[in-house]
Parts: sequence; C-alpha cells; structure tokens
Amino acid sequence: MCGIVGFWCQAGDADLLGTVESMACTMTHRGPDDTGTWIDKASGLALAHRRLSILDLTRAGHQPMLSASGRWVIVFNGEIYNHHDLRKSLPGVAWRGHSDTETILAAIEAWGIAATLRKLTGMFALALWDSNERSLTLARDRLGEKPLYYGWIANTFLFGSELKALRAHPNWKGEIDREALAGYMRYGYVPLPHSIYQGVDKLLPGTWLTLPMGASAVSPAPTYYWRASDVVLAPVRNDMNDATAIAELDAQLRRAIGGQMLADVPLGAFLSGGVDSSVIVALMQAQATQPVRTFTIGFDESGYDEACHAKAVAAHLGTEHTELYLSPQDALDVIPRLPQIYDEPFGDSSQIPTHLVATMARQHVTVALSGDGGDELFGGYNRYFWGRSIWRHIHWAPRPLRTAISCTLTTLSPARWNQLANMLPGSLRLKAFGDKIHKLASVIDVADSAELHRRLVTQHREYDSIVQNASEPAIWADNEAVRAGYKELSEQMMFHDLVGYLTDDILVKVDRAAMAVSLETRIPLLDHGIVEFAQRLPIHMKIRNGQGKWLLRQVLYQYVPREMIERPKQGFSVPLDSWLRGSLRDWAEALLDESRIKHEGFLNAGLIGRKWQEHLSGQRNWQHWLWNVLMFQAWFEQQHA
Repeated sequence: MCGIVGFWCQAGDADLLGTVESMACTMTHRGPDDTGTWIDKASGLALAHRRLSILDLTRAGHQPMLSASGRWVIVFNGEIYNHHDLRKSLPGVAWRGHSDTETILAAIEAWGIAATLRKLTGMFALALWDSNERSLTLARDRLGEKPLYYGWIANTFLFGSELKALRAHPNWKGEIDREALAGYMRYGYVPLPHSIYQGVDKLLPGTWLTLPMGASAVSPAPTYYWRASDVVLAPVRNDMNDATAIAELDAQLRRAIGGQMLADVPLGAFLSGGVDSSVIVALMQAQATQPVRTFTIGFDESGYDEACHAKAVAAHLGTEHTELYLSPQDALDVIPRLPQIYDEPFGDSSQIPTHLVATMARQHVTVALSGDGGDELFGGYNRYFWGRSIWRHIHWAPRPLRTAISCTLTTLSPARWNQLANMLPGSLRLKAFGDKIHKLASVIDVADSAELHRRLVTQHREYDSIVQNASEPAIWADNEAVRAGYKELSEQMMFHDLVGYLTDDILVKVDRAAMAVSLETRIPLLDHGIVEFAQRLPIHMKIRNGQGKWLLRQVLYQYVPREMIERPKQGFSVPLDSWLRGSLRDWAEALLDESRIKHEGFLNAGLIGRKWQEHLSGQRNWQHWLWNVLMFQAWFEQQHA
C-alpha cells in the first residue's frame, strides 16, 4: 500500500525532480518506509512513489521500478494477491525479488497492458511509462478500492493518489466545481467521475487510459477491462440448491481471504460483531496457525456500541482481541483533522470511528482486513426492504395523489408526530417516529423506482437550492445502473450502491482513514470472483423471509452460533445529533455563520440557518444534512487558511 504521484509537462519543466519530490512529500503517511523518484527530462515526465512496505521489504521492492528490458517504468499502489500464480505463468524470468510490482512489469512485457490487467486479482492504482512509445498509462482496480485522481492544469497532466499531492504542483489552480459540490450535498460524497475541483477527475473503476506523446490537454475516455454492468448481463445461476450455494460461497471466501492474508508484516482484522466482519474473521481464523489479531472500538453511549458483540464473537473464534472504549472527547478530537485526511468534502460521519479503530489497529499491525461490501453484494441495507415495500404499496396510486399525501404528512413537525406516537402503548412506539414519517413523505411522490432509490440515499433534498448557481452533475453510477437493466427493485438498489455508494463513500472512507496512520486495509468480499458470483445469484439467495444477506449468514453459521449474530442492524455511527447541540455547538456555529457563508458565495445561508435553528431547538434532527455542510465548510476553511 503506497502513494503514487506524477506529472507530464509536455512544454518542459525547469525542475522536474524538485517538483515531484514536493508532491510526494504530501503523502508521507501513505508510505513512511521509503520514497523514490524517476524523471525523463527530455519528455517532461516525473514519477514519484511513497512506500508502505508489505511484500518484499528489501530494496528489490523499491519504486519507481523499471522492467527488466528497461522499456517500462511503473509506480504502483496496492496489492496483487495472485502474483505468485502469475509468476508460474511467466517461465524464464530472472526475478530480482518477490514483490508484486515486479510481477506486474514482467506480465506486461509478456502479455501487454490490457491482458495483464484482466489477469490481476487485487486492489491497485498504477501509472506506467512506455519509453518506446513515449506514452503514459493509468489504470485502476475493478471496484475502485485504490484512489487515482487525474487531470490537466494548463499544459501539464497531473495524477496522484490524493488531491493534496496535485495541489503541491506549482501550476495548480484548484477552482471548485459547483456541480460536483451539488452532488456532494445530495449524497455526502463527491460522486464519480468528478472531484471537487474543475478539471480533475477520478479514474473509473475497472478502466485504463493511455496518453500518447503530444496529447492535447483533453484526457481520452477510459477503456474498460472489467465492468460490473457486464457481469450482470451474464445468466443468473438458477441451477444451485441451498447447500450447493453455501458450499460454493464458503470456498470462494476461503480462497479470497487466504490470498489476502499474504504479508511480510503483522496482519489483523476489524471486527464489529456483525455478519460481514465476523465471516471474514471466522475464515481467517480457520486458515491461520495462530490466533488472528482483531480490533474493535466501543462507545459508552447507549445505542452506538457493538463492542460487546464483537468480544463475544472473538472469544468464540479464539482470536487475540483488542478493544478500546472511547469517550466523546476522543471522537471529537478527530474532527479538526478530517479535512486534511479526506482531502475533499466528505460527509459520512462514520469516518470518525473508522479512523479511530484504524489508529488503534496500527499500534499492533500493518495490514487489517475489513468486511465492507457484504451489504451491497448480498442485500444488507434496510432500504432494500423498506424501499421495495414502499414501492409495492404506492406505485399504483396516481402521482398527484401521492404528492398530496406527502404534503399532508409534513404539515405536522417530527416533534409533533413524536408527541402523538408517545400516546400509543409502549410496544407500539417507534424510535424517531416523526423523522420516519417525514422520510416517508419525502419519497412517496417519486416518479419511478430509480428515483425512489435516489431519494432514499439523498441527504439534502434541497441539493439543487443549497448550492448557489449549480445544477446536479451527471454521475457514472446512474449510467451503470441503467446499463445493468435490473427489473427487481432490491437488485436495482443493490447494484447502484455497489457502483456508487460503495466506491464513492465506503471505500474512500476506509482508505483515507487507514492510510492517514499508514495502515493497509484489504477487503476480501470485493474479490472480483466473489462479486461475479454474487451478481449471478438469484435474489432469494440474498434476501429471504424479509432478511438480507441470507447466503452470507448461512456460511457464517457454520463457524459462529446464530444467536451471536442475530440482532437489528446498527451500523458504525456516532451520536452527532446530541453532539451538535452540545460539545460541537461552538465549532459548528462558527462554520455556519451567515455572514461567512454569504461571503464565501457557495451555499444558501438562509436555508442553512433555518435548518440549524430547527436542529438546536429539537424540532428536527438534521444531523446528516448539517454534517455535510459542516464538512464542506471545514474543508474550505482548511484549504484557504
């Protein structure tokens, strides 16, 4: 796991080496063990690498790395889990070391770029210089686990693992893209292919692009070597009974997890006690020769703590478990660092506990496996059930009638709805009843099922009015979901989340939170063999009897008793609502100051002020809405300090 950066100045640059070294220094956290640079002054190309040593800790793994023939130069971030198998397919190579970087170069010399990318199993972002053709190629892994930004600034092509590295180039302009900001306000993340800056994009997952010598200041369209929407078009596996499906998934998980346990440094896993992390740890322990190191964060606030469940699973599996209970102040101390860690506005508040558990784990290990991806692949989010139920009950009604019902439901505030709910017997009372009623009202007037999903994941209904002079951008996930062509609503939503929410939110959150403390994270459920297997499963193998992740649960029950796992889904969250009214109030009010927002000129100060007052009074819980605004404001302040 590393950081890569580089630029190609086709008009020449007086100080290639000094500039690229400065850019690389911004990412020391991604690679504290080693650094390297390579320049081609005649071509105006500069490459740099920051290394977190995981495989082949010797100088034989140093980057930038030249191929044996001298034709290719690579900077590579990630891990190739099948690189030993690839070496067996490359007889006659005189290997200099045992790094996966060297394997990639040898494979490219033998098979070419496209064929090599299709053979790789792993997570990666890379840049490759072809000294014969005088061309530069960028490539990214299938699901987008590893980040890669790129774009033209005047006559210079920049790329890197993090935006802070691009900002260190002397030609950097950094103009905020208002459409990308509108997308951020809707979702809480900047959606693919956009970044928060004009002229800078994120490379699409499963693609590569090549710039030839003399290319104009317009990047070519990326070429796919793997595409999730192509996987969906394959026939569904209706030939499997339950027992066969369980056995096959167990085998797929064992293969992927076993491959991702390869490391020359200490390795462990995050464990929340939920289905996804528990199945990862169970199959790690089943293949390990000693207790696996596991890590859990606990909170004292009722309703936010799952550490006791993780501890029970760890005890049953026999792992070497470490847990840390945090005070609110521990969590609050992270907040000032978030803009620097995430580099562009990022509004998922679970970034806080994710960074804290990564910080704790890094004291013991250098690599940690994570259970992300199970919800999107096997149907775990509540919206998959709630959305399907809502659509089944409302789709028949004329839209004007549904709009009228929506308006009626919102005539009472959530606080008033809560008062009415409190008159019911205790067993019938629902937590946050008023907010649920208003959430329902926000979705029942949708035009179609695709809009229903978009509303369910929208955090700013006013995304088009909160950002001044902006319209919503076109996003890659929407196009991919249409191309996939799912008819069943739960499958539509799961696929959209796989190519959207997972890549743009979950993977960003985990990568930045962990790499900020030089911890490599690996995600076995995103092995492309497992993704392809899951996409071809019939829906009843994922959602059955009103419960998600049916097949994944059946595998887990072979290792962990059912009663340890079966409980309502909780998520990895913090009590933002009360913090914003208490410990964070002064910090938030400074960022939400009306005159400040008007002076900056991006957001609707009046709308924000109304939401803030409603939240402070307890009339509404606008925690997620406000957090998106606050994270943009904090990021903007940090960038312009």
